[in-house]
Order: sequence, then C-alpha cells, then structure tokens
Amino acid sequence: MGANEFLVTKEFCRFEEFCNACFRENHIGICYGPPGVGKTLSARHYSKVDIIDRVFDDKISLKEAHAVGNDFILCPTIFYTATVMNSPKKIKDELEQYRVNLFSSVFDIEKKLQSKAFEFRENYSANIIIDEADRLHIKTLEQVREIYDEMNNLGVILIGMPGLEKRLARYSQLYSRVGFAHEYRPVGKEEMLFILQHHWSKLGLELDKENFSDNEAVAAVARITNGNFRLIHRLFSQINRIMKVNELGSISKEVVEAARDCLVIGNI
Repeated sequence: MGANEFLVTKEFCRFEEFCNACFRENHIGICYGPPGVGKTLSARHYSKVDIIDRVFDDKISLKEAHAVGNDFILCPTIFYTATVMNSPKKIKDELEQYRVNLFSSVFDIEKKLQSKAFEFRENYSANIIIDEADRLHIKTLEQVREIYDEMNNLGVILIGMPGLEKRLARYSQLYSRVGFAHEYRPVGKEEMLFILQHHWSKLGLELDKENFSDNEAVAAVARITNGNFRLIHRLFSQINRIMKVNELGSISKEVVEAARDCLVIGNI
C-alpha cells in the first residue's frame, strides 16, 4: 500500500496519540504488536518519511508542503529501522546522518512555506522512532539511552514484537526512562469493513452490505486474515489477479478462498 493510500484507522489514531504523548513528555515509549498489524506503516506515516524522500528528490509541491505544515517543522521525527548487524557506533553515526538529512528537509519545506517557525529554535533536536527494535543488542540499547540522555528535549519510541516490553524490563537504567507502552492490535470488525470498502473500490466495485454474496466474502476475509493488515493487502493482490484471469465482475466467497489457497500463511 503506497503512501497516498494510507488508511487512517482507529489503531493508527491510538498510535498517533501514543507518539504525541511520548514526544510531548520527552519519554521513551515502547510499541509492540504481532507482525502485519500496521506498526511500521503507521510509524512511517506519522514521521512523514515519504514526504521527506520527495524533498530529497526535489519533487515536493507547495500543496504538499502546506499539508505537512508547521507541526512537522516544530516536531520533526526520525524514522529509523534497526539493521540485523548493529553496533553502538553504527546506530549513533546513522541517527546523526538521519538528523542532518531531516533538518535539511525541514529547512527546504520552510523555504516553500516562507515560514520561520523552525529558525529560532535553540537546538535542532528531533524525536526518534526505531523500528525492529528487537534486533538491538544491550550495548546498542545503551547507546540509544545515551543519545536520549544527551538530548534532553526529545522522545524515543522503540517498535517491536510482543515481548519487547518484557525484554527491556531487564535493563533497569533504560526501562526507568520508559514513560509509555502501547500495544498495537489487529483490525477490529468496524475497521475491517472500512478497509474492505476501500479494497472493493480499488477493484472498481462497491461493497453492498445488503448483498448476501458480499457479506459472505467479507466474512471469509475476516476469518482468513484475523484482522491482520498486511495479510488483507496480500489477499487482495491475489483476489485482483484471480478476477482478472477469470474475467469476474464481483468478489465472492469462492474467489476469496481461491486467493487464500495462493498464499503461504503462517500463524497469525
């Protein structure tokens, strides 16, 4: 799902409020949840990574700059994915480079907006979101804590799998700085319908809640995916392929189950 197709769900709103609280209070926060529920997509959307990439490519329009607005300028956020091979020096150097690149983007956006909101800040710190935090070794986590302590007006969020919060609890110096923990949950029933309406429309169809066949298809998607955001997207890629190959004009339970047979699905 591309950046322009991001769906603002209830879970994203909960995640956004969690991030805002961590950054407002300058705390370390922990976000955990099973794979595929939307943690990374939400973090990328929150930190406006795709907008920053477009600034680097000099493709951002004035309209997009206005959409970002002064909120981003006053509270810029680094999105960083921890690599499998990580060390204290590596993460320190890379976060510093990310910070430099981010503020270059901030100043470029300011120029487009003819804004001086950021110009008068005393020091150019940025909040940090670290995805795949399960990969971080104890010494690397200590480096993150040192960065957090040195820049006392920023927040840090660590995103990972369930159990991350228990693992970090073993490191008392780091854990004592944790202010919030947030569980990112699978999509609920109401949100499932909202997301499926979006996927139906992408295929040029309209989801009719009064239509028995549509309701059967929705129930089949819900049963197969169990609210897993990534799996819903993968399933609909196969549904789209099956409909094109068979020249079908509607989504039925049989189409959904045929699409499911094309996927390798583990425990969700």
